[in-house]
Amino acid sequence: MVEKYSVATQIVMGGVTGWCAGFLFQKVGKLAATAVGGGFLLLQIASHSGYVQVDWKKVEKGVNKAKRQIKKRANKAAPEINNIIEEATEFVKQNIVISSGFVGGFLLGLAS
Repeated sequence: MVEKYSVATQIVMGGVTGWCAGFLFQKVGKLAATAVGGGFLLLQIASHSGYVQVDWKKVEKGVNKAKRQIKKRANKAAPEINNIIEEATEFVKQNIVISSGFVGGFLLGLAS
């Protein structure tokens, strides 16, 4: 469908959508990093002040258990992920002009 437009139009369309996606990705990433970092900082301050007692051994056990579960689920999901990657690769190959515009715009959106 996109192939009926000129190369310049495809690049502009990809660039604009890529920039929007990159800009949103940057803002959401900063917000998430701030929330996680701020929460951890508040937990450390509360722990250091004596308001909260953290059982770090129990935290470590919980993290290790979560790691094992993630590895187990990742191994089960591998065929589905490979299928998605193959489909995305095929899409990029068929629409290389708009895809390259998207990547360029995405990088510009991250930088702005």
